Amino acid sequence: MSITLFNTLGRQKQEFKPIKKNKVGLYTCGPTVYDYAHIGNLRSFVFEDILKRVLQYNGFKTKHVMNITDVGHLVSDSDEGEDKMEKGSRRTGKSAWEIAKFYTMSFKKDLSDLNIISPTVLCKATDHIKEQINLIKKLEKKGFVYQTVDGIYFDTSKLSDYGKLADLQHQELKAGIRVELGGKKHPNDFALWKFSPKHEKRQMEWKSPWGMGFPGWHIECSAMSVKYLGQPFDIHCGGIDHVPVHHTNEIAQSEAANDKPMANYWLHNEFLNLKDAKMSKSGENFITLSSLVEKGYNPLAYRYFLLQAHYRKQVVFSFEALDSAQKGLEHLYSVAGNIDKKTKTASKETKEIFLNFINNDLDTAGALAFVWEKLKEKKLDLKTLLKFDEVFGLKIKENLKEKKTKISDDAEKLVAERNTARQNKDWGKSDELRKKLEGMGYKVEDTKEGTKIS
Repeated sequence: MSITLFNTLGRQKQEFKPIKKNKVGLYTCGPTVYDYAHIGNLRSFVFEDILKRVLQYNGFKTKHVMNITDVGHLVSDSDEGEDKMEKGSRRTGKSAWEIAKFYTMSFKKDLSDLNIISPTVLCKATDHIKEQINLIKKLEKKGFVYQTVDGIYFDTSKLSDYGKLADLQHQELKAGIRVELGGKKHPNDFALWKFSPKHEKRQMEWKSPWGMGFPGWHIECSAMSVKYLGQPFDIHCGGIDHVPVHHTNEIAQSEAANDKPMANYWLHNEFLNLKDAKMSKSGENFITLSSLVEKGYNPLAYRYFLLQAHYRKQVVFSFEALDSAQKGLEHLYSVAGNIDKKTKTASKETKEIFLNFINNDLDTAGALAFVWEKLKEKKLDLKTLLKFDEVFGLKIKENLKEKKTKISDDAEKLVAERNTARQNKDWGKSDELRKKLEGMGYKVEDTKEGTKIS
């Protein structure tokens, strides 16, 4: 059964066709580790985890590469302002290297708490300076770069299809148009390498053919993706905010350098909002996963909350909605724990309908609603439910909760009497006691260990 995905590059759903049979090369943009990830950031990583799980559910072997941005991401996407790592260092009083390590560990814990499968390769920008310099040298040799007083820039006018991902050619205002040009030739030109400020030593800086400095934000993803996945690779993912600048610039430099498409499919998740505002660190209106845990929420309740909406739809977060999600998750654990062991294996049609939902551009909301429908009809066995959870990632198996039947003292006495009657092979009395227990509303089961009621 084929998988269809909404390709931002084509602006439509397309059947997924991998470059290599049964194998997928997947690159996802990771965090800039100058602060904690907020739950809006984490929506991207849950979405990408669902994508990977759906691919694996369909039998694809995935090689997943995720970057850690620990240098080069300036506070403005237009190459202005200071490096976010330097800013984080000043805020915390720790070195840029220390905060990178601290917030990387925090991010990894968030991934674990949300049951997100670890990437095959988790690569840091600072470990790949050599690769980034070599890519810039390649672009320079091909005539795509020029130098200004503050760095080495990519000349977007040299590409006829610059901005194709964001369809910038058909927009009146291009990304960065309101920014002062400074030494840039064109509004959309972007930094490949920034020079260290004169008379000021940065914590993170390296020697290069153009002088002491540090890489721009975009170049790391191009350098690391081609190193670990080649070019082109299958799928590139990230948040919708990456489309007009970061991913547009990745495509420009990668395709200029190698004369090939960077990736065949581009997938982007929408924002998580707070009422009428987008959650952002700059506005300091963000909520962390650890803060939810401190309030008593299961981190998987947040995952369940996200599963109820399509990844390409904006979602408004509220604690009322999270309360509802937590109750829904707990109810799912309870229902799963009480599925009758005699329930027939789910039909082939049920399994195909579930597959249709997840293969239709990752429709987890439809798949989850369908699962609840089958559970209410008592037409879903535990084994199949656990198989479906390979996609949901809700840890149902680890959290099965059987309802403990409250048994009265009178019923306990009747069970003891019945066990004695059975030991004495007094079948008449045994049947009489069974009827009494059933008349009290209990289900009676004979086992090797004796009478069990529920």
